[in-house]
Amino acid sequence: MGAHLPAVLRRPAVLWTALIAALAAAVVTVLVVVPDDASEASYLDPDAPVADRVADLLGRMTVAEKVGQMTQVAVPAIEGAPEDIAELGIGSLLNGGADALHDTPEGWAAMIDGFQAEAMDSRLSIPLVYGIDAVHGNGALPGAVIFPHNIGLGAAHDPDLAAQAAAITAAETRAAGVHWTFAPCVCVARDSRWGRTYESFGEDPGLAVEYAGPVVQGLQGQDLAANTSVLATAKHFVGDGGTAFGTSTTPNDLLPPGSTYLIDQGVMTITEEELRAIHLAPFKAAVDAGVGSVMASFSSTDLGDGPLKAHADGYLINDVLKGELGFDGFVVSDWQGVDQVSDDYAEAVRLSINAGIDMVMVPFEYRRFIDTLVAEVDSGGVSEERIDDAVGRILTQKFALGLFERPFADTTGAADIGSAEHREAARRAAAASQTLLRNDNAILPLAGDESIYVAGSGADSLGRQMGGWTASWQGSIEAVTKGTSILAGMQEVAPDAAITYSENASEPIGDASVGVVVVAEDPYAEGVGDAGAGEHDMRVSDADAAAIATVCAAVDCVVIVVSGRPIEITSHLAEVDALVAAWLPGSEGAGVADPLFGLTPYGGRLPVTWPRANDQEPMNVGDAAYDPLYPFGFGLQTAV
Repeated sequence: MGAHLPAVLRRPAVLWTALIAALAAAVVTVLVVVPDDASEASYLDPDAPVADRVADLLGRMTVAEKVGQMTQVAVPAIEGAPEDIAELGIGSLLNGGADALHDTPEGWAAMIDGFQAEAMDSRLSIPLVYGIDAVHGNGALPGAVIFPHNIGLGAAHDPDLAAQAAAITAAETRAAGVHWTFAPCVCVARDSRWGRTYESFGEDPGLAVEYAGPVVQGLQGQDLAANTSVLATAKHFVGDGGTAFGTSTTPNDLLPPGSTYLIDQGVMTITEEELRAIHLAPFKAAVDAGVGSVMASFSSTDLGDGPLKAHADGYLINDVLKGELGFDGFVVSDWQGVDQVSDDYAEAVRLSINAGIDMVMVPFEYRRFIDTLVAEVDSGGVSEERIDDAVGRILTQKFALGLFERPFADTTGAADIGSAEHREAARRAAAASQTLLRNDNAILPLAGDESIYVAGSGADSLGRQMGGWTASWQGSIEAVTKGTSILAGMQEVAPDAAITYSENASEPIGDASVGVVVVAEDPYAEGVGDAGAGEHDMRVSDADAAAIATVCAAVDCVVIVVSGRPIEITSHLAEVDALVAAWLPGSEGAGVADPLFGLTPYGGRLPVTWPRANDQEPMNVGDAAYDPLYPFGFGLQTAV
């Protein structure tokens, strides 16, 4: 019996080869094979109402085929046996946070279309839906534009700008044959030690509420079937940003080697009123905007009756999300999240499905999951009505995506991936996110004709400025995508400046009149980035600290912080004249240089409180004892 069963019982539970050559065509036309038993099959009629198509298709499916639709499999688990897609009727594939599988959009499309051909060869020709973590651009595709992470967009206080970033992300994702992104994260980060803080728009729910709708609409567009739109996912439901330090319940065998999660996948103890006001409100905004999917949180919630895994919380998923908020899309589990509900796998599956999980990110042992859920239906542990509800929700989104009419990739938009227009949009977003925290003697903006000494680990590092979820789950210091570093951006924006660069400030400063030290966190994601869990500690590295000390003691000095959250900087500020929070600005480092040299103004405002020291965390605006280095909403302004 699972450790959380008593709390479950105390809460109500209301209810992927032959067609690849066609990729060269501008629009792929597919002859769908009509199933033998599909006489008068209205689900194949594009003019029929979606509800009627769903009902017709459900009526033709076996329980095993329905369960197959509820199964999401990681590519490494299926690529050796692609025939299983048709045999088992698998409904969805993902590549998760793994390294980029292909270097070109055509390569991605060919891979996905190969799997799709298998799905179209199944008895009922139900297409796959393919998902990836395109959370700040299509980070799985080298050459795609990478936007600032959400925390930077939150600092810009411009939801329309975030919507434009989402629309470009969608176009650069769908053009590679991908239908679905696991974004946006509408979490509210209440403790900056959390490794996902940068995926949040900020600590105040008002920011997430303001951004959720525009970003969802930017991703999904006016027509979800268009080759510029992808299905959006509001995540993680609910309260992942409110878990307490030291409460992570992630089993050690599920963690990367050497990792210890501290906050991520932890327990949030909160009243229901607080949960609704802080963490649920952004999901309402996403639902109101028509979001097609919601991802359940790894975390647990304690509303006073003991901690309960969100994947098994029927009250919050069935009653609140689907019932009260009227969410009509489907709920997908997180990576192997169902497994954490109970040590008894059958019980974990039963509790999660009955709690409202519609699609399970298995992601590897898919036969085990399918067999287990079919057995639960056969025994009455899960009703066929619950299965029909789940599958109906999934099929509705597949019809909305136009997959039954156009299951194969339309790569006509591939030529625009990484275009100058898209990069300019990302540059604008990066510039708008720059947050000026100190500007003694109005040292900024620089004139652009100075002799400038540049140092620091973030100055010439694409990998650091893009952060996690870029080319791989945890990101990489060694960037594998195209872009402009902050140093290159400075050289572009200020061609008349005499710039000397030395990462560790070991080269002579000479006659430089100003120094710019770009300090940076190394990339991370999720619990691996929890402060104190390993090498990520929210402090200036020794090398960067030495660079600050050397440069700022010699010349007027600007420190730019490249990070996914506030870092402990107080003890390094004595001789710093200007301080800029650049967040994780993405692939276009010229956006950091634009306000530095006055091409655009500084206008960003802190979306999170910046503490004096890490031991003040958690600290949020409105706390009774609130003594930050810089408060929430702070940001100095400059003119162009």
